[in-house]
Formats: sequence, C-alpha cells, structure tokens
Amino acid sequence: MLGSARAEPMTDRFDWRIAVVIPCYRVKKHILNVIGAIGPEVSTIYVIDDKCPEETGSFVLEHCKDPRVVVRFNSTNLGVGGAVMAGYRAALEDNAHIVVKIDGDEQMDPALIPRFVQPIQVGRADYTKGNRFFNLNNVRKMPALRLFGNAVLSFLNKLSSGYWDIFDPTNGYTAIHTEVLRELPLEKLSNRYFFESDLLFRLNLLKAVVVDVPMDAKYGDEVSNLKISNVVGEFFVKHTRNFLKRIFYNYYLRDLSLASLELPLGLLLFIFGSSFGLLQWWYAASNDIATPAGTVMLSALPTLMGLQLILAFLAYDIGSVPRTPRHFK
Repeated sequence: MLGSARAEPMTDRFDWRIAVVIPCYRVKKHILNVIGAIGPEVSTIYVIDDKCPEETGSFVLEHCKDPRVVVRFNSTNLGVGGAVMAGYRAALEDNAHIVVKIDGDEQMDPALIPRFVQPIQVGRADYTKGNRFFNLNNVRKMPALRLFGNAVLSFLNKLSSGYWDIFDPTNGYTAIHTEVLRELPLEKLSNRYFFESDLLFRLNLLKAVVVDVPMDAKYGDEVSNLKISNVVGEFFVKHTRNFLKRIFYNYYLRDLSLASLELPLGLLLFIFGSSFGLLQWWYAASNDIATPAGTVMLSALPTLMGLQLILAFLAYDIGSVPRTPRHFK
C-alpha cells in the first residue's frame, strides 16, 4: 500500500492540479472529440492505450496537438480497471491533486468535470461518481432489463461497499483526491469491469466520503462492452466476498460494537427458528397431524427475534456511512 505524508488542506481552487485519465480500447473515432471537449480547468490528460487493436494511442500522438496530453501504452490488455490504475499511477507521479476518470467513447460529457471536482475542492467528498438514475426522464428512456440489472447491482454494491446512499455503481465517471488515492492498494483492485465496485469497497475500509453526482445518460452509436446479464453472476460472487471482508474488518478486526453481536446472534436465531419451523411443518404434513401451538411459538419467536437483530445491524451499518472526508481531517 502506498503511503503519504498528510498535507494541509488547500483552499484556493485555482491552485488545484486536476488530471484526467481516459482508458482507451476501440475508441479511435471518438477520442479526439473527447479530448477537445476537456476544459482549461484540467492541467494534464492521460490517454492510456490498453493494447488497443485500433492503436488509439498512436493515433492521438499523431493527430492531437493539445500540450496537456500524455499518452501511455500498456504492453498487454489489462481491462478498464488496469488502464485506469496506470493513469492513476502516472497522476500520482506528477503530483496531481484530483484525478478524474472519463471514458473515450463520448458517453461522458467532459463539461461536467467541474461538477465532479467541486465537492472534493470544498471538502465535502474524497471521491465522487456519476449517477445516471437521478433524473427520472432519463430513467424512463432506459430498457426495463437495464434498469433491473442496475438495481440488482446497486443493491449488491450497497451491501458489499457499505455506501448505502449511492446508486449506479458501474458508472465510470469519477473523481478522486490523490491523498486518498495514495492510501489505496491499487495492486489489489480488480482490473476489469468490477473495478468501480471494488474501489468503493476499498474506499469504505479507508472511511473515505463518497458522493453521487447526478448526470444525464448520453448514448450515441457506440457499443458498450459491458453486458449486465453476463456479469450479474460474477459480480454476485465478488460482492459476497467483499461484503464478508468488510464486515470482518470493520466489525471484528478493527472495532467491536453492539452491532458486532447483533449480526451473529440474529443469524443464529433466524436460522434456528426457520429451520426448526420447516422441519416441524414437514413432519406434521407428512403424518397429517396438527402442529402444537408451543411448537409454532418455539419456531416463530427465535425467527422474529433473529430478524429484528439483523435489521438492527443493517440500521447501524447504514448509519455508519463515512461523513468526514479524509483529506480534510
């Protein structure tokens, strides 16, 4: 894990060095338009050619005259996460203050960059991310399957990351303060489509503040490589893994609280009560006999008590969402 000395908070926004990272894979016909739309508030633009078969990096070097542009080439295709982390490392080496990540396919409007960095500059967030579902007009235009898939992924992300107040976890329009970025174990983050969700999990372990930024969905003739129907199973397994890690780290390894008792006790009571009840129901149904009231109560009471304890744990977890930005402590 990278370490850094704690710097004093900066108050003059005009002194902030803002870098933009653009991972590039099959975006040759869009990339120059994306770069051209990036405003003067950005000091450096890192174009990361992720072993692109269209040689987007070489195309940018040949046709782009913007002096802010730095092109980096990955020797192998690392996926969107691996490409973004290459850009993150370059920005850290150049001592940027905020790093914004946008895609090169023109789905993300560079004019929104000030909106993403502003919460970080004023000390309200360590990390900001886009939310395409805030505007109800945009939601109505989205296919039902896409809405359902994003709802499922968002709920799984809330459980695994601990950020219960954010939505649209696969949105890749993000900004991060480099003080927080230096504390992240970049080598442990997922390289491909799970990158954004895995990053949120790691940010929660740092107690970083994450803020959603409403944005409009923008679609053209580009084709997304991410098919939600293809990744729900993979994401479910990885979210489950991160959820278990987060609970262990936050509630048993680093701290103990009443919630640390509520979860295991609630699970034990709920599993015992429901299992006992199902067993008794099966026995009674098989033998065509009535179940005694005492037996019903012996099943219902621990089930309800267990459910109440689990809900109490979730309420505690929801109330534990980080609220104080790390870089302003």
